Amino acid sequence: MLRVFDFTFSLFGLIFGSPVLLIIYCIGLADTGSPLFKQERVGRNKKPFTLVKFRTMKVDTESVASHLASSSSITRLGGFLRKTKLDELPQLWNVLKGEMSLVGPRPNLFNQEELISEREKLSVYGVRPGITGLAQINEIDMSTPELLAQTDAKMIEEISVASYFKFILQTVMGKGSGDRVEGGL
Repeated sequence: MLRVFDFTFSLFGLIFGSPVLLIIYCIGLADTGSPLFKQERVGRNKKPFTLVKFRTMKVDTESVASHLASSSSITRLGGFLRKTKLDELPQLWNVLKGEMSLVGPRPNLFNQEELISEREKLSVYGVRPGITGLAQINEIDMSTPELLAQTDAKMIEEISVASYFKFILQTVMGKGSGDRVEGGL
C-alpha cells in the first residue's frame, strides 16, 4: 500500500514540481556548474543504488557523510537548499524507480561501517531507504549510529499509513534540521 503512495506522490511531485526543479537546476549551474549530486548509497537488502540530490557543496568536496564534511564546503545556494530541504527533491526520481520510499531510514554510504553494523543487527536494510522518517524529524543523524539504527528499527516496526503521512507532513512543515555538518550551519 505504501509503495502505491510512494509511486503516486513521486510521479505527481516530479510533474508538478518540474518548474521548481528546473529553476533550482539553472541556479545550480551558475552556483557550482554541476547542479546535481550523485552518490552510491546502501539500499534495500544492502543493494547499491545511485542517489541523486541537488548539489549543496562545492564540486571538489570529499565524498563523506554530511556530519564529517566541513561547513566551509557548503555554497550559499546549498545552505538555502539544505535549510528548506529542497536539495532532496531529485530523490523523487529514486522513489519513482522503487529504489527509495518517501518514508524510511536515510540511505547511508558503504564506508559507514559502524552504522551498517548497527543497522544489520536490527534488520533495517529489509526496507527501502527513505527521504524522511522518524530519525530525521527528531534531528537524529548519522553521527550517532547506534541511536539512528534503533530509531530506524522503531519506525519500521511501527510504520502505518497515518505515521507515513505524519512524517511527510512534519518534514514539509520544517520539523528537523537536516544532516549536521562540521562547524554547523
